[in-house]
Amino acid sequence: MGPRPGFGRRLPPRPAFVNLLRAASTVSLLTLASRVTGLVRDQFIAAHFGAGAATDAFNVAFRIPNLFRRLFAEGAFSQAFVPLLAATREREGDDHTRALIDAVATLLAWVLLLTCIVGVAAAPVLVWVMASGLVRFDVAVVMTRIMFPYIGFMSMVALSAGILNSWRRFALPAITPILLNVGIIIAAGAGAPLFRRLGVEPVLALAAGVMLGGVLQAAVQIPALRRLGLMPHIGWRVASLRRAWHHPGVHQVLQRMAPALLGVSVAQISLLVNTQIASHVAVGAVSWLSYADRLMEFPTALLGVALGVVLLPQLSAAQGRDDAQAYSDMLDWGLRLVVLLALPCAVALVVFPKALVAVLFNYGAFNAVDVEQTVRALMGYGVGLTGLIAVKVLAPGFYARADIRTPVKIAIGVLIATQAFNLVFVPLFAQAGLSLSISLGAWLNAGLLLTGLRRRGVYRPRPGWGLFLLRVGLACTLLGAALAWAAQAIDWIGLHSHYGLRALWLALVLAGVALGYFAVLAATGMRLRQFARRA
Repeated sequence: MGPRPGFGRRLPPRPAFVNLLRAASTVSLLTLASRVTGLVRDQFIAAHFGAGAATDAFNVAFRIPNLFRRLFAEGAFSQAFVPLLAATREREGDDHTRALIDAVATLLAWVLLLTCIVGVAAAPVLVWVMASGLVRFDVAVVMTRIMFPYIGFMSMVALSAGILNSWRRFALPAITPILLNVGIIIAAGAGAPLFRRLGVEPVLALAAGVMLGGVLQAAVQIPALRRLGLMPHIGWRVASLRRAWHHPGVHQVLQRMAPALLGVSVAQISLLVNTQIASHVAVGAVSWLSYADRLMEFPTALLGVALGVVLLPQLSAAQGRDDAQAYSDMLDWGLRLVVLLALPCAVALVVFPKALVAVLFNYGAFNAVDVEQTVRALMGYGVGLTGLIAVKVLAPGFYARADIRTPVKIAIGVLIATQAFNLVFVPLFAQAGLSLSISLGAWLNAGLLLTGLRRRGVYRPRPGWGLFLLRVGLACTLLGAALAWAAQAIDWIGLHSHYGLRALWLALVLAGVALGYFAVLAATGMRLRQFARRA
């Protein structure tokens, strides 16, 4: 592979400290922009296609490359690569860091090329394994073949995001997903009508939009990496692959990825099983769960993903310095933010779901029955929202210490428990039973991770948790009461034809209860500036 331009030039220094709240807020706000465009994306899909056989086929086909992306990119790869990258920069300097990036990028590119070729060829098998009960099985296979190369682009985006986040450039990785949503919005708004006029299955336009979004996301990483002198040099010759394979850092990444891959696989197996079950529950069930999942992802991404992105490199650096107190304090800070911000969101999903679903999706082909069925699934997700977000804080507490085996063991146990919950709840609540089982599994996962950190002495809660929980509990109770009143006082379905008025009412209600929530906290003596911590 040989030296490349920039070797020997010192990489940009990282600041001596980072304001964790500011960094998390930056990621959260940019992720909000991404989720808003994602919501618009789903509104376009709902209005044009509703929740039927065609959208079920698209959602299944889209989940297949996303499943592999989470396995190889955002999941196991990031968990193994980011801590090693941070440690290499701290201990071995810039040249070794560049060499590690080049070697990892080369091996990753070769693996992705092979994976994409196999995935396209095996699309019928993959769709059958994911959702054999699909009515539009053949359409799902075609879309899977169109979209499968998306994982190649997204895996390289994950590599870039790991590098940029380690250098505390959080903005670009957080805002990049907007481009995927833009691609799908263009496809739904302009591509689908064009396909219909040409006599082509309109839903195939969505698959083309996914590929457009993947290309755009990968392309925007290049200038940022070049400015830092960290643009990976990928070797496409066999000799380059051989040199990359023998790089010691690559073997460390692979060694760490093995248990991480198992852990992420457990979560994806759970998703696969749930999708398979949903495909047999009813036509539209896969889509109802997908729309509910979109709303659940708002707080999960805004808080959970933001905290995970910010904490993992900072915890890794604290581990490299052997600073146990800073390590514990960062985990405590993250968990308090989870309780402060996730708990009221969970209350809203359980108490106020019909208004959210009706205002956001009840247009065009998405009818009142779809609203009711999506509401049921959303309430199930709301039960476990706080647990889902807490996992995003607790799991990095293990990953930063290169302990991936413990979360994997816990994940396997949670998978078994979740499927046991499915046996009980799916016959009773249909697709809502699936989301409820996921929620209970999330609480079990969070509880076991927290217990593991406490037993190892890695996390020692700071004083004041009792009073903190009392204040938040009181504020959430009043918030829930206000939302329950608003849910009954306004006919959210009946206002279907008054789009603007219905949206205005929703905005006023949510803004009012949010202000009331923080006013109650302030009245009980909580000062939010205490969360502005530096590391």
